[in-house]
Amino acid sequence: MNNNQTVNITLPDGANKRFERPVSAIELAHAIGPGLARSVLAAQVDDRLADACDLIEHDTKVTLITSKDEAGLEIIRHSCAHLIGHAVKQLYASAKMVIGPVIEDGFYYDIAYERPFTPEDLAAIEQRMRELIARDYDVIKRVLPREEVVRIFRERGEEYKLRLIEEMPDERQMGMYFHEEYVDMCRGPHVPNTRFLKHFKLTKFSGAYWRGDAKNEQLQRIYGTAWADKKQLTAQLAVVALLGLLNALQVGIELLLVRPGRAVDALKLFILRIAAPVGAGELGQLEVL
Repeated sequence: MNNNQTVNITLPDGANKRFERPVSAIELAHAIGPGLARSVLAAQVDDRLADACDLIEHDTKVTLITSKDEAGLEIIRHSCAHLIGHAVKQLYASAKMVIGPVIEDGFYYDIAYERPFTPEDLAAIEQRMRELIARDYDVIKRVLPREEVVRIFRERGEEYKLRLIEEMPDERQMGMYFHEEYVDMCRGPHVPNTRFLKHFKLTKFSGAYWRGDAKNEQLQRIYGTAWADKKQLTAQLAVVALLGLLNALQVGIELLLVRPGRAVDALKLFILRIAAPVGAGELGQLEVL
């Protein structure tokens, strides 16, 4: 890298910024304004997404990504999956982390652990995630040689990460994201700081299989949802609660039709759904569906 290289950056509105050396998206944002700098999650450089810390080394078009962008929301969700890993490893040191992708409206992380997780575990993991967010720590990205990545995960006993590396024989360097003492492997990008991850909720857990194959060992999958702000999160939880009520009502009606004698059971099921913690209170806060 030539630090004396002049870099000309074109912004979406056509404005140009000239720098006397390669700069990161965060530095570009600071050159525009401090408010934007605090909001930047990542950047689109040419046609690819880059971390906010990645250097822009040539003349190019750059779009700064914030939580208002769809790409920014996906980054938040992906980083929340990493945060599950940080929390789980603090609470259950023998757990083995597998993969944690983004899905529609949320994220999940597959985990290998010696016993099934319980609702109490889910609550404890969510609470630890909130405590970690409150630390307001920076997420540090480092691109390391393959051999160094293998050494790190071997020392930590993360056998599934080592399996994933084996499935990428052509990768000579890999992105590593350090969340204080926890580290995860990913192509990224990820948020630069945990302050962007406040508006999330762990929603459920289920069984899963390594590589989705029932012949392989069983894992546990923790699901969550994350949004840009509290209003969006509340709306999503209310929608989920409403769908749960409708599903319970449908089941109750089917019970009444098939087994009229179980009308009381059907009514109890519906009432339990209405009384669920994510239910009436969330629905009452919903302004627009």
